[in-house]
Order: sequence, then C-alpha cells, then structure tokens
Amino acid sequence: MADEITKGASNNERLLAAARSDNEDLLLEVFEEGNFDVNCVDGVSNGSTDVLEHILSHEECDVDPQNRLDKSTPLHLAVKIEHVALRRHVVDSLLEAGADTRIKDKHNQTAVDLLPPEETEIRGLIRKAQAQESVARDDIASEGEEDGSAGSGSDSDE
Repeated sequence: MADEITKGASNNERLLAAARSDNEDLLLEVFEEGNFDVNCVDGVSNGSTDVLEHILSHEECDVDPQNRLDKSTPLHLAVKIEHVALRRHVVDSLLEAGADTRIKDKHNQTAVDLLPPEETEIRGLIRKAQAQESVARDDIASEGEEDGSAGSGSDSDE
C-alpha cells in the first residue's frame, strides 16, 4: 500500500509524502521505523490534519521553525489558510502544541498581525495563548524569586 507510493524513498521523503497526502498510515510507518527528521522543512501547506496531530505530538517536533524565505513560522502560514474551518483547526492545533505567538517574520509581523480584522475567533485563540504564555513567564519569574535565585545580588554579608 504505502510502500508502492514511496518505494526507494528516504524516511524524510516518506514523512513529507505522508504530510502532503494526509496519509496517517504512512506517517505511522515512518515513526515506527525511525531514522527521520520530524522537523525537516519542505513548505508543506496542505490540509493534512490527521498527520499534523501526530507530528505535533512527536517529542522532537519543533513547532516554531522559521522558513528561510520570509522567516514565517507554521503559525504565520496557518493564519493565511483560505479555508476558514481548516485555518481555525490548524491554528488551534499549533497553539495547543505551544506555538510562540511573539515570533516576528522578516516583515516584523507576528501571526496575529496577518489576520484580517473580521477574524475574531482566531484572534481570540491567539490572545488567549498570549495570556497563558504571559502567566507561564510570570510563574517562572516568581519561582526564581522564591528560591532566592533572582534579585540584584545586593544582599551581601559585608
């Protein structure tokens, strides 16, 4: 079945073929065999939702790689998907996987900057993720202060 489509291909090529065709069985075969780079970049922008979920859940997946052309992340590209329901699904999946909403492309724009004003649902998802990121950063800062590892260093014993 999947072997006929990708006979002789490397596992990276098979991974990309699975993403392009939303072939979950092929993707799982590649995962099982190993010897692949889950972060290999190819510009796959098809609506491969089943494969996307598997890739995002892979422990070595980098959810924020920036492409060479315009420094866009997958989140930047997702907000440009024309099909509304697919766009919402992909953006939500990326945010759930921890996509960084603060990354700017070469035009100094974040993903939310690329949204049309009428796209209130996705804008709300991104704002919620930004609030959660902010709380998480504040929690990390607070933990550092509580254990004495943060501060100005002026508490000397002189």
